[in-house]
Amino acid sequence: MGLRDAGDPVELAKKYVEEGADELVFLDITATLEKRKTLAEMVEKIASAINIPFTVGGGINSVEDASAVIKAGADKVSVNSSAVKNPQLIADLAARFGSQCVVVAVDTRDVNGTQKVFVSGGKIETEWETLDWVKKVEELGAGEILLTSMDGDGTKAGFKIDITKAVADAVNLPVIASGGAGKMEHFTEVFTQTKASGGLAASIFHFGEIPIPTLKNYLKEQNIPIR
Repeated sequence: MGLRDAGDPVELAKKYVEEGADELVFLDITATLEKRKTLAEMVEKIASAINIPFTVGGGINSVEDASAVIKAGADKVSVNSSAVKNPQLIADLAARFGSQCVVVAVDTRDVNGTQKVFVSGGKIETEWETLDWVKKVEELGAGEILLTSMDGDGTKAGFKIDITKAVADAVNLPVIASGGAGKMEHFTEVFTQTKASGGLAASIFHFGEIPIPTLKNYLKEQNIPIR
């Protein structure tokens, strides 16, 4: 994988808190691919450095895995490939920790005009159509959906409005839109044209292209409610 180093996660986390981020999502994206567990030590360091809600995902395949990161300080856990492989995991996590702690990350991609769910870092197509999967996820007790359009991810061409709108309309859960943010207008689009509860971005913040305070002020000017 061509991964660009954005710096020390603990320092970045501190910076985002200072800048006014509402929540942080720490996805150890190589954990599932390399079959290793999310680094509980790193989670502990980040959690002790910040005071905003914090989600951790990557390599969480069991209630025990989730328990380790929650004990280390995470407020929520995010599951993706493991939930597709074993949907009962969602129900088990919700029963143990409460739905509010369970985020299901859904990586979606257009396949011949149909949005399909992908796993293993967006590399492997599954049999699930995206809208069917998000309804199932809600039924099983998830508390939030983190929807990443793999077609938009890394393009900086904007969030994929059609699929974000369809998913947010299909479930009664908060849907966080991810994949494609490149400029401030993209956040306005996703908040005005869909029912998405939040917008997630990585590289534009990591590499200082859009400072969070600037983005929040811009959204306020557009009359978009922010925390």
